Amino acid sequence: MTEPNSPAWQNPAFVAIRCFACGELHDRYVPQTVCRACGLPLRVDYDHARAPLAPAALVGRPASLWRYQEVLPVRPEHAVSLVEGWTPLCPVGDRLFVKDESRNPTGSFKARGLVLAVSMARVLGARALSAPSAGNAAGALAAYGAAAGIPVVVAMPDDTPRAFIDECLHYGAEVHLIAGTIADAGRWLREHGPRDTFDVSTLKEPYRIEGKKTMAYELWEQLAGQLPDVIVYPTGGGTGLVGMWKAFAEMRALGWPMPRTPRLVSVQMEGCAPVVRGFTEGAEVTVAWPEPRTRVWGLRVPSPLGGFLCLRAIRETSGTAVTVTEADAGAATSRLAARTGLDICPEGGAAFAAYEALRAQGAIKASETVVLFNTGTGLKYR
Repeated sequence: MTEPNSPAWQNPAFVAIRCFACGELHDRYVPQTVCRACGLPLRVDYDHARAPLAPAALVGRPASLWRYQEVLPVRPEHAVSLVEGWTPLCPVGDRLFVKDESRNPTGSFKARGLVLAVSMARVLGARALSAPSAGNAAGALAAYGAAAGIPVVVAMPDDTPRAFIDECLHYGAEVHLIAGTIADAGRWLREHGPRDTFDVSTLKEPYRIEGKKTMAYELWEQLAGQLPDVIVYPTGGGTGLVGMWKAFAEMRALGWPMPRTPRLVSVQMEGCAPVVRGFTEGAEVTVAWPEPRTRVWGLRVPSPLGGFLCLRAIRETSGTAVTVTEADAGAATSRLAARTGLDICPEGGAAFAAYEALRAQGAIKASETVVLFNTGTGLKYR
C-alpha cells in the first residue's frame, strides 16, 4: 500500500523518522540532521506490512545491498549506486569468518552508509554535502557526491594518510586539513565550513545507519539462514554496530527465522576508547576521550554522537567492549593478512587481536561461530 501523493522515490514501507532517544517525530520529506528536541540521532521506521520481505523473495536478486529494498527508504531506481554491498564472507578457520568490506566501492564499508545518505540527500533536494572524516568516509562521500552531481566539502585531520586525501581530490571534493582529530574537523566545519552544505557526518543524519545495517542481512543469508554467535566489530562512530542491532529487530518483525541474536563485541584502541570505558563503568552514555592517540585512524573518534546507542546495542545482545594495544593490532593485522591473503586494514587487525584475546580468555568458545569485520582496504594506509 502506497500513501496518497507519496513521492516516486519512496519505499512505501518507510513511514517515519523518530528520535532514537526521545521519540520525537520528524518530517521525512525534508533533509534531517539530529533531533530538534534533544539533539540526538534519528531513526528510520518502517511498516513492514506495506512492503513485506520474505527470505524466499531474495532468490535471484542482484548481488548488492539493494536486494533488501523493502527495508531501505529509497527505491533502487532512484539511488546513486556504485554497486555496493554483498561483500564476501571469508572462512579463516574452524567457525571463524572475515566479512571483507574492502570489496566495496572506494574500498571500505563506508560506501554502504554513504550511498543511502547521498541518495536521500539528492531526492530531498540537498545542493551540497559536507562531513568530517578520518579517511574512508570522506572518500566514499566524495565518490557518491560525484556520482550524484552534488558538490562535497570534507574536513580531515592533518595527519590523515595521504592516500585518503588524494582520493577525495580525485573525486573533485573540496578538502580542508585540520589539526587534531575528527572531532576538531567537525568543529571546524560547523564554525568555518560553507553555510549551504548538508551535514552527512556519522549519525548526524538518519540514513547512513540504513546502509550499514545491510551487513547483518547479508550475514543471515551467507550463513544459510542464521546469524553468528558473535560479531567482532571495530568501533569508531559506531554506525555499523547500531545498524546491525537495528537490523536484528527488523528481521524479527519481518518474521525471519532467528535461532540466536549475535553477541556484539565493540573493539577500540587503548588510546581512544570512549565506548569501552562507558561499558566498563556501567554508564548509559559515553563521554569524550581526552587526548585521543592511535594510528588506527578509523578508531580515533573521541566523542561518538551515538555512543549511548552503542552501549545499548552491546548490552541488549549480551556482548562486550574491549581495547587492544597499538602493538597487538599491528601484529594481528600482518598475521591475519598472511594467514588469509585478504587485504586487512588496521581496524580489521584490531578486531582480530580482540578475537584472539577473547578466545584465550574463554569469552568466545571454540564451538561458537564468529564473524569479524575487515572494514576496508589496507592499501590506503601504506
